[in-house]
Amino acid sequence: MKACFMGLGYIGLPTAIIAANSGVNIVGVDINPKVVEKTNQGKLHIVEPGIQELLEKVVSEGKLVAQTAPEEADAYFIVVPTPFDSNHEPDISYVQAATEAIIPYLKEGDLYVIESTSPVGTTEKMMDLIYAKRPELIDKIYIAYCPERILPGNVVHELVHNDRVIGGIDEASSEKAKEFYRQFVNGTLYTTNARTAEMCKLTENASRDVQIAFANELSLICDKAGINVWELIELANKHPRVNILQPGSGVGGHCIAVDPYFITSNFPIESQIIAKAREINNYKAFWCAEKVQNTILQFELEYKKKPVVAMMGLAFKPNIDDLRESPAKYITTKVLQGANNADILIVEPNVEEHKVFKLTNYRDAYKKADIVVFLVAHNEFKELAYDANKEILDFCGIYKK
Repeated sequence: MKACFMGLGYIGLPTAIIAANSGVNIVGVDINPKVVEKTNQGKLHIVEPGIQELLEKVVSEGKLVAQTAPEEADAYFIVVPTPFDSNHEPDISYVQAATEAIIPYLKEGDLYVIESTSPVGTTEKMMDLIYAKRPELIDKIYIAYCPERILPGNVVHELVHNDRVIGGIDEASSEKAKEFYRQFVNGTLYTTNARTAEMCKLTENASRDVQIAFANELSLICDKAGINVWELIELANKHPRVNILQPGSGVGGHCIAVDPYFITSNFPIESQIIAKAREINNYKAFWCAEKVQNTILQFELEYKKKPVVAMMGLAFKPNIDDLRESPAKYITTKVLQGANNADILIVEPNVEEHKVFKLTNYRDAYKKADIVVFLVAHNEFKELAYDANKEILDFCGIYKK
């Protein structure tokens, strides 16, 4: 079987590699020539443990070939970004562009699957687009939606072992897609209709956003009340039916920080809790930035000099290199804008260099800093001994006591 993956990013590339390693001939398509070049060299352009060796293997075997344009295949998978605009309206233009690119190659019996997180009804819109341009294919191809459920940093295991939801435009499409995923997914494959599958993905991440918002709101209350939020949550979780998550500096990434807007955009009146959770989690990052700026001012007033400030972490979650929608990046940018000549050292141990930020080694930054701001709970930071002589702002629980 030959499959064409449109998009070789954080989801598309690992999925293509796992599928290729299971025996499927994969054509991976990306509009970025550098991504294509590195992939064909057997080199990862993302940080993801356990995938490098598999990439080298499938490329050397000829099971995975990357290029900038699609070609005829038996199955097509749309794995491109679905961002939102300044008004938090979802943008499916990348999904549409990728779909339009493969329309000339479609033939009777082919499988078309969207994996990109999408607003409810997107699969049906793409079906209408395909049929409008290729009416001879009406009811002669299989169309489905199948979102990923993977955790960055554990992609290899989760792509294989996690359960998945598959929503076809009809039962035959669901079964056809199920047949494909069964080649490399050991988890249970649940079939439903396309709209339910689309909403399922959004619901999963909106649920997480609401739970994190509760923890973040608690952290704001505890800061004002002089209570250790980490101890509070640990004690509250001793209750057999309570499971409060850990607070952080906000919520980032291209899932939890984005997907709820796909619901609130389409259902603004009904989605009250979901919208409020987004508001709380966005505010937490703003609050953290203000807390850092106020700490800098207090240091200047007390010591009559500019402090050295270490901003520890830029990724949206621990131990990855993904900075998409990162609250840590937002906080760092805001602190830099109001730094008033303070010496700001920026740390991200999972990124070698950044086009905007000059990065500093985490040990050097910690040693030099007067004020240390922990934004992301990277493993490296947990190795640093607590220094009572420094002003430490711990927004992610490095030193919970």
